[in-house]
Order: sequence, then structure tokens, then C-alpha cells
Amino acid sequence: MRKTNATILVLDDNSEVLIAAKMLLKRHFENILTNNNPKKLAEILSQQEVDVIILDMNFRVGFEDGKEGIFWFKEIKKISPNTQIILMTSYGNVETAVEGIKLGAVDYILKPWNNESLIETVKGVVKQLRKKETVADRPQKENNVFIGQAPSIQKVYTMASRVAKTDVNALILGENGTGKYVLAKHIHDNSPRKDQPFIHVDLGSLNENLFESELFGYAKGAFTDAKQDTEGRFEAANGGTIFLDEIGNVPLHLQAKLLQVIQSKSVIRLGESKSRPVDIRIITATNANIEQEVNDKLFREDLYYRINTVTLQLPPLRERQEDILPLLHFFIEEYADKYERSAPTISSSTQQSLTCYDWKGNIREMQNRVERALILTEEDELNLSDFGISPTMINDNVTEENTLQDMERNSILKALEKYDGNISQTAEELGLSRAALYRRLEKYNIKN
Repeated sequence: MRKTNATILVLDDNSEVLIAAKMLLKRHFENILTNNNPKKLAEILSQQEVDVIILDMNFRVGFEDGKEGIFWFKEIKKISPNTQIILMTSYGNVETAVEGIKLGAVDYILKPWNNESLIETVKGVVKQLRKKETVADRPQKENNVFIGQAPSIQKVYTMASRVAKTDVNALILGENGTGKYVLAKHIHDNSPRKDQPFIHVDLGSLNENLFESELFGYAKGAFTDAKQDTEGRFEAANGGTIFLDEIGNVPLHLQAKLLQVIQSKSVIRLGESKSRPVDIRIITATNANIEQEVNDKLFREDLYYRINTVTLQLPPLRERQEDILPLLHFFIEEYADKYERSAPTISSSTQQSLTCYDWKGNIREMQNRVERALILTEEDELNLSDFGISPTMINDNVTEENTLQDMERNSILKALEKYDGNISQTAEELGLSRAALYRRLEKYNIKN
């Protein structure tokens, strides 16, 4: 059996666990390291590159709440951010392991483990890591984000780049699916806090009864199931950014609690009286008309002014028609890579129809429809039905001058002008490979 070329480190204070893990893993992977002392992590990681660490969550007798595992997880990420971490825990500590997943661990396994399941888990993590490394070797857009050529979106991202350099609170507005999360992550990734946590909280899906415990944490015994002290999302984001999505859905009586935390930059866990300072950057977002909600007394005016030092308004996709085709190609390439298949083309009639489609779900709808098409279709060319769209769903109010080919040609010309004819940069901007761009230059008789 051919071994996978990877270095795996197993970290556990139990020598029997280390022996069993090494005997199992060495049959499948080239290099297996074991250690029973997490304090030696820095030394080990400075001496050689480790692909995957299987990290136990408890190292001292009597301390079995998983806190040590979370601590060492964070230390590993500081020393070697590209190393993938699988948490190893007992059944009783699953809740803490899930907390680790939220912080960036790729998976967790339960003791005693199933041999076949453990091997498949580690192989899957290594495979994804190698895939990321391959993608990283290719020319990429900034942070692998498709921005587009439409003046409206260019303006938003230009402002976001300026905002990123500061620590001001930002409010992102836009319809569902316009890319509010992507913009918030872009701000974080281009900020001085980029190496610290980015914590996303979907307030719209957060149960009202769990609001305080989830956001602010709780002390052991604060309520029936509070079996240990637990930090909330604000503390988890300490040093980094917290992104409060759908803030317009927060009920009025809870808005006051949120306001107090934002004002004081500190939290008080449920069941405690001690204030805990947090150093965080706050980004919020909503698809609601929040100014109208303020006028209707549904949203606190003082909270509104706290969160919108800078407001960024994302345009809907229907107002970015010149970006529709490049964005389609961007997602086709992305999902072709994900599902390890060749990227199909789109028939010319389908391209024109998709440009005229309203995309009421915006970028998220396009992303889902493209993924669906690549999963269900094995053909080399995609047609309208592959996207789950019928001709009756297409807006036919398009003039001859506004054909898809005209828009595509104009997008290419604008990008070429922007980058002074540089093919690589132009291809990146348009979400195309160099070869695909050359084909289009020939198709439209564009001389470069």
C-alpha cells in the first residue's frame, strides 16, 4: 500500500494512545511524530513542517473541561497557521470540541476512535491541504474575491479597503445574497487584525433565549445545562473582528444589551458580575431598511449610530449586468476545481439569457445554480436548463446594443485598459484562465 506523503503529529499525554496512534498511522502516512508535552510544540514546529496535528484536549488529571486543548490550539495557529488541526476528545467534551471547530479546527474525533474513520479523516484533511497548496500556487485575485468591473461595486470595495486600515465600526447594507459576509471578511483580511479571529454570528438564526449566552458567554451553574464556564462569541473574537449579520432582526429588549457591550467594549457572562474587556472590531450587516426601522421605533437610534460609523451599500446583481458573465465563469472555474472536472463552456444563447435573468437571489443564487449545474451535468457545454432556469423566467427587455457579446467585449476592453494590457492581471480580474482570455481576444478580434 502506497503511503500518503504527509507529516502527522499526535499530541496526547497518554503514552498508550500515542503508541496506538503511531502504529495505525505509520501504515498510511510517511512521517508520524508523537509527543506527550504540548510545551514542546514551538520547538517541534520550528524544526520541521507539520501538515496535520491530532491534538488531545486534556493534558492534566483533574482538568478535563477541554480548555487546555483550546489554549494549545490557539498557540499552534500562532506558530504555524497553515498546519491543520484535528481535535481529539471524549464524548463529554464534544461541546468544547465544537468550539474549537468554530475557531478553525478542521474536525474532531472521539476517544476511543474507530481506526478506519480516523484514517479517512486524516487523509481527507491532507487531501484538502494539498488542494489548497495547489490553488495557492496559481495566480489569484486579492483574497480570492471576485470584485468585478461595475463602478458601483468598485466604489464599495475601494471604500472598504480604506475602512480596513482603521478600527471604525462598519455597517454593510444590501439584499440577501449580495455578498455581505464576503465584504466583511475582506475588510478583516485587509486589516491589522487579519491574523486574529474572524467570528461570524448570524443573529437572524440565533434563538432569542440563547442570545446572551451565545454572545456574552456564561458561568458554570448560570442555568440548568451550564456545566462549565464558557466564553461567548465576543470573547472568542478578542483581538480580531466580530461580524454581526442580520442585526436588524435583534428584538428591541436585546438591543440595549448589545449596545452596552459595543459602548464599553466589555462583556459580563451570564451568572457573573465581573466585566471582561474585549479588544474587537465590530462589523454589522442587514438586508432591512434600518433607517426606516429607526423611524418606526423598531431599532434603537443610539445603537444605529454606534454601528454605522461607516456604511457600505452593496448593489444587487441586476444592477451589475457587466459583471454577470465574468462572475459566472469565476464560479464555473471554482466548482470545476472543487469537483475535479474540466470547466464546461456556456452556449452563446444561454449566456445571453443568463445576462437578462433577474438574479433575485443575487450572487448566492448564481453560486448555487452554477454548483447545481456542475454536479448534475457531465456535458462540456452548459445550457439554460442545466441552471434550473426556464425561458419564461428570462427578462426579454434587452436592446440589440445591449447584447451579451457587447458587454463581454466591453468588460475585456476595460480590464485590459485598467492593467495596461497585462494578460495575467486582466484574466484574474475577469475570473478567466489565460487560455480562456486568449480565446475571447481572438473571438472579438481584440488586438493587445
